[in-house]
Amino acid sequence: MRASAYPLVDPGAAAALVLEHTPVLDAERVPLVDCLGRVLAEEIVASAPLPAFASSAVDGYAVRAADGGRSLRVVGESAAGRPFDRMVEPGTAIRILTGGVLPEGADCVVMIEDVELSGDAVTVPGGLVAGQNFHAPGADLRAGERVLPAGVSLAAAEIGLAAALGLAKLPVGRRPRVALLSTGDELVEVGKTPRRGQITDSNRWALLAALRESGAEVRLLGIGPDDHEPLRRLVVDALAEADVLVTSGGVSVGTHDLIKPLLESLGDVHIGRVKLKPGKPFTFATIPAGMRASASSPARKREQHGTYGLLPEGETGTKLAFGLPGFPVSSLVTFEVFVRPALRKMQGHGQLQRPTLPVRLGYDARATADRTEYQRVTLRREGLELVAASTGSQSSSRLMSLVGAHALVRIPPGDQGIRAGTIVEAMILALP
Repeated sequence: MRASAYPLVDPGAAAALVLEHTPVLDAERVPLVDCLGRVLAEEIVASAPLPAFASSAVDGYAVRAADGGRSLRVVGESAAGRPFDRMVEPGTAIRILTGGVLPEGADCVVMIEDVELSGDAVTVPGGLVAGQNFHAPGADLRAGERVLPAGVSLAAAEIGLAAALGLAKLPVGRRPRVALLSTGDELVEVGKTPRRGQITDSNRWALLAALRESGAEVRLLGIGPDDHEPLRRLVVDALAEADVLVTSGGVSVGTHDLIKPLLESLGDVHIGRVKLKPGKPFTFATIPAGMRASASSPARKREQHGTYGLLPEGETGTKLAFGLPGFPVSSLVTFEVFVRPALRKMQGHGQLQRPTLPVRLGYDARATADRTEYQRVTLRREGLELVAASTGSQSSSRLMSLVGAHALVRIPPGDQGIRAGTIVEAMILALP
């Protein structure tokens, strides 16, 4: 065992430092079918009005408002995709279906329920007003109007709007390529029976889900050995292709905690400890791209062919490395506070943080003297308020404290804690 040489950093300062060193990745154009959940890299401006032509909002008759109260001769029909191509003359009407083009000369549509039919004539009510019951050109969007800003996450409505504007592909931020590694000789794969002193590796699967939810493309590296050189080769080879390394375990001060020394040898460790509960051993480093890799890796092959040091298209010049604690809750809480915002910045998101809401504490929250604590809570509605209830024991090894949690409540360090009934800010993970 050894004392840590890294100072304890305030969580807010640590989060800001992570984002300061986080690059925004390059953009790529992808088909609409692949745009769900991606981040728009450039604003979209309407090149034409939407709708492009006047179209009926109802089934009825296209007429001149000046002919209100008269019996009109029906001379044709305009249906969606099959417009009537002649003028609507005085004394005439055109049968029109929803979505049909409003014929030239007509200035309103009378609903079919409001007319009387007799053979090829239709009697329309008086008092008609020009502009009734049709969508004017540009009613939804004007040409030149900004449709979507850069940084917006693309969901159903945004993708549908892009399709309505005729955009088959959209410029989006590239997804971060993340290499995910668990460390520790005590870990065994899911499905295998642990021997005495061993535990099942659960962190990798929890973090895989969190990474994918954050938009990352993930390569699983399995369980890394507690052996300097094999671990170094595994990490260096992975970083030849990845933008980000995420590890769990091995960041404390024990003799088998190898992640910090490894990151020190590869790049710059900016954060080695944070004043956070759970998650004190959290580590963040930056590593220059183009490091020496093993002979079998793609980076090594480029070196052997005389192109070593040239980065693949779209690759950033700096890699990020996050060493997360080994306890399950510590791992996921530090992911939420530090890693998720960085991944969102890399993709170009305009909003990096989880949303927050004021909630009323439904319990007495004990504070930790020297560290900010993120306590896991469920939320219930009482009138117009959200009330937070503790999920039970807040032990960093008790993953059940996060199962079903709706939010993380930030409890500042101190001796007093926060009394039940106090309004606090909650980081929302899911709403009840």
